[in-house]
Amino acid sequence: EEEDEFAGVQERELYELARTALDSNRFPIAIERLEALDTRYPFGPHAEQAQLELIYAYYENSNWEEARAAASRFIRLHPDHPQVDYAYYLRGLSAWQAGRFSLERLRLIDISKRDLGASRDAYNDFRELIQRFPQSQYAPDAQQRIVYLRELLARHELHVADYYLRRGAFLAAVERGRWVIENYPESSATRDALATMVEGYQGLGMDDRAREVLTVLRENAPDHEQLQNGRFTPKHGNSD
Repeated sequence: EEEDEFAGVQERELYELARTALDSNRFPIAIERLEALDTRYPFGPHAEQAQLELIYAYYENSNWEEARAAASRFIRLHPDHPQVDYAYYLRGLSAWQAGRFSLERLRLIDISKRDLGASRDAYNDFRELIQRFPQSQYAPDAQQRIVYLRELLARHELHVADYYLRRGAFLAAVERGRWVIENYPESSATRDALATMVEGYQGLGMDDRAREVLTVLRENAPDHEQLQNGRFTPKHGNSD
């Protein structure tokens, strides 16, 4: 029956029906019409614009996975489209929203056990947008979101590293600290990541490595809370 609903409807009319629904914020109806247009007229004159608007309709309807999939498809099919930066932006925004929803839902769960996959996707999507289209009108907003996400993701890694330190899993803690420094070097968490590595190496008895990293910590963050007159105080254990 759904197939028959748009039988005989020409592409232009179907597109105008979809636009009318979009303009009045009736997103489920717009989605239905845009999907029908995409299926029936994949190479028509309105096809590319309809595909872009379908991404937007999915996003506004909180269908974030569908929005991301549609954006990825558009990017793959039309890499040189003049509005392809918009597809990158909506792909990132959809992951951003999915990540926010996940954080709200998992508010009571220990942060070290949370899955921040959607937030990580958003971070990578926004970075790709800025790298490919630094002059895009969406780049400034994407950059602001990157700064927020970088801190969120780096702090999450440090929470996990702290969890490992408390349990004596020192090598795992060191690896998490190194991951933060290598992947989020511009975040404010790097100083704490260095402290985590110092404590992890001390726990492993790798005193030479601990001293090397401690030197870097002293040079870059002499006011760190775990440094007292240059002397390092572990969070979990005795002073060294």
